[in-house]
Amino acid sequence: MAYELTGKIKLIQEAKTFDSGFTKREMVVIVEDGRYPQEINLEFVQDKASLLDNLQPGQEVTVSFDIRGREYNGRYFNNLQGWKVSSPGAGRDLGNDDAAAAPHHPAPSDFDDNDIPF
Repeated sequence: MAYELTGKIKLIQEAKTFDSGFTKREMVVIVEDGRYPQEINLEFVQDKASLLDNLQPGQEVTVSFDIRGREYNGRYFNNLQGWKVSSPGAGRDLGNDDAAAAPHHPAPSDFDDNDIPF
């Protein structure tokens, strides 16, 4: 399931490559949420880590991501895994929008009155 958030970049970490060849890179985005802004950590794995190469702290971005969950030794962990980054002010994608990597979720404008179930 795909989700999206918009905010300002607080931090972009260096890429980490593990002995297995797995690569990940993390970014923290500050999202305004009333009185208490939320600092959301997103991870970008393998080839998606390069999406963060041309970004800077303070930049406004919209990030498309999936929620991933797993169990390890009886404990449960969730990750937000990014797969697309765009800059709303620039009106352009900062990464590649790979249709195979992300399912299409129709926008409200994709529906007409015949699609409404009532």
